[in-house]
Amino acid sequence: MIAILLVVIILILSLCLKVLKEYERGVIFFLGKAQNKPYGPGLTFIIPVFQTMTRVVLRTITMNIPSQKIITKDNVSIDIAAVAYYHIVDPLKSVVAIEDVNNAVNQISQTTVRNVVGQFSLDQLLAETININTQIKNVIDSHTEPWGVEVTAVEIKDISLPDNMQRAMAKEAEAERERRAKIVAAEGEMQAAAKLAEAADIMSAHPVALQLRTLQTMAEISVEKNSTIIFPAQFMTTVQEAFKMIKGDNAK
Repeated sequence: MIAILLVVIILILSLCLKVLKEYERGVIFFLGKAQNKPYGPGLTFIIPVFQTMTRVVLRTITMNIPSQKIITKDNVSIDIAAVAYYHIVDPLKSVVAIEDVNNAVNQISQTTVRNVVGQFSLDQLLAETININTQIKNVIDSHTEPWGVEVTAVEIKDISLPDNMQRAMAKEAEAERERRAKIVAAEGEMQAAAKLAEAADIMSAHPVALQLRTLQTMAEISVEKNSTIIFPAQFMTTVQEAFKMIKGDNAK
């Protein structure tokens, strides 16, 4: 009899005593009516038959939003996958206001991603991802607030483009790089032309400088290959004048 009594006591205690972890809360129903304050963490006592308890996890949940086909504002079909982070802030609402809170958040997240992304063009989607993530998060959070759920972040993690669109974007990027290269080359030619014009003005004021430059160029040519250079008579006269000028400067 004592052994039977001990077994009965253990069974009753196992039904009456519940242990809730630090990240758990217990929503207690007394004869079907929810208590105003959730219980936990720690040891919780309930009355069997009259009271029932539903455990609620308060930790942040990472939820993958499955990849789905979406048509952007500029009629481009893409596949987008995202991830959402949320946690329960009101255990009582999450049990009483919605049947399956996790499934509800998943479904509303898929719908919101499709609706929000469809309002943007492909270029905006690629360039303004952070702003779009924030907008998706705010829309989902407004839907889940009555359920006692707070969405902390939503991130678009994958954008799959059709093959033809990828090729078109690659051609566009290549054309843009070629355009920039041509602009840089043209700017270089313009700067070089400006410097040559300045050099021409200086040399026109000093004819001897032009001849000395010519001699330097010929000297550079003769270093690379043995060449026979023919000097025009006028050129030789100018050279002689240059030498006379240099000797005069040295004498002074």
